[in-house]
Amino acid sequence: MLEFKFDTQLLIAGHDLDEDEIHDYFVENFKGDCLLAVGDEDLIKIHFHTNEPWLVLEYCASLGEIYDVVIENMQRQADGLKG
Repeated sequence: MLEFKFDTQLLIAGHDLDEDEIHDYFVENFKGDCLLAVGDEDLIKIHFHTNEPWLVLEYCASLGEIYDVVIENMQRQADGLKG
């Protein structure tokens, strides 16, 4: 059984985005692991494993336009099912 089952990936398009601030917000406010928040002031790529991907989507949408959203259930994949 995985501790955090949803692989959550997306892009945030916006203005004056700060990858360090976004990273710190994730660490302080979300339960999960394998965090990647990289990019520049206009575009940030997020990769995060969590059990509450809807919270990630809500926060990221507050920063700018989100797109290329992928949420995969890694537990189902580990069990040999479609994720």
